[in-house]
Amino acid sequence: TTVNTLFFTDIQVKELDKRASGQAFEVILSPSAPDPKGEFPLSTPKKKEVSLDEIQKKLDAAEERRKNHEAEVLKHLAEKREHEKEVLQKAMEENNNFSKMAEEKLNLKMEANKENRTKQMAAMNEKFKEKDKKLEEVRKNKETKEGGENEEN
Repeated sequence: TTVNTLFFTDIQVKELDKRASGQAFEVILSPSAPDPKGEFPLSTPKKKEVSLDEIQKKLDAAEERRKNHEAEVLKHLAEKREHEKEVLQKAMEENNNFSKMAEEKLNLKMEANKENRTKQMAAMNEKFKEKDKKLEEVRKNKETKEGGENEEN
């Protein structure tokens, strides 16, 4: 097989083997111009050697970060629990205060009702005494009238 190469100022075209399915070409653009990206390295860049001390330092630093994070999480949870305790304590105090106030109000009402009932009973007793006096007077008057009538007869 023959390879035909055509050179243009910016394009290079290489004719590859002819095939039954068609003809193949390789097109190269500006081979003489410098590549702006630079050459692509075929192998990965070599990593610098890491010593055991450096690895141990990194592991220690990671452990320290992990411990600090755990301490922060525990501190946050402790603060949250403390807040919950404070809220529950406040709710219990408010409930107790409400209960005490309700009991005091009830006692005051009962005391006022008792006083009113006592006053009403005293007023009723006074009225009954007045009526008893009037009845006594009426009886005496009736007896004196009857007694005077009996003496006259």
